[in-house]
Amino acid sequence: MPGASQAWPAAPAPRPDTKKEGTAIPPSPPPKRHPYDQWSPDARALDLVGDKWTLLIVRDLAGGPRRFVELQRTLPGISTEQLRSRLNRMVADELLTRTRYREVPPRVDYELTERARALLPVVTELARWGRSWAWSAPRERERIDIGAILRAAAGARIPGGLAGTVAVSVETPDGLRRAMSLRAAAGALDYGEQPVADPGASVHGTQSAFVAALGPDGRRDALVIEGDAALAHGVLDAVCAAGGAPASQAA
Repeated sequence: MPGASQAWPAAPAPRPDTKKEGTAIPPSPPPKRHPYDQWSPDARALDLVGDKWTLLIVRDLAGGPRRFVELQRTLPGISTEQLRSRLNRMVADELLTRTRYREVPPRVDYELTERARALLPVVTELARWGRSWAWSAPRERERIDIGAILRAAAGARIPGGLAGTVAVSVETPDGLRRAMSLRAAAGALDYGEQPVADPGASVHGTQSAFVAALGPDGRRDALVIEGDAALAHGVLDAVCAAGGAPASQAA
């Protein structure tokens, strides 16, 4: 119907096996919870994603499947029981698939369904709002994860003329290097964690350099940009894009 709002994407049909070498695990019985009991689309959506950690789990699976322990590493502050309960709930709600692999030690992967991937632009807009109204330099007790900021940009709308892949390399304070990528295509940004062959541009820097570049000041002078500088800056602009009032006006 013209002018009608877009319906929530239909949940994908259940699959007996999500990977040839893996076996899909049936969801556990859903844990008890308290729905909003309101006949409105926003309340229905919040029934599914309004609990603590849910949208951050969606964000951290933007680059592909992860194991339980990998999610624990990307979500500081969540207990083992909280994470297990939230993942069970999301599998039961058909936001995630859960696959066991025949390996020793046992391996279980969690992956976004089509329904959950449709939430990535929502996560991006939430990050945009946070950058406009709540952003600042890192607080004393906050864990810094540059990848979390990049994952939150997955699904961001970008200028149609911007296309190509930017390889990102972050040197952490303990001397490790984390490799990620951001791909601009078809007017949207995509995030990946696999090695990229022949990227259009690359951005390297220490964690501190990325904090300066992605923080409120937006200083990129400490980053090393190689290849197509316009592509690299365009992608960084998309990650940092925000409208409205600056963080200094946040309450």
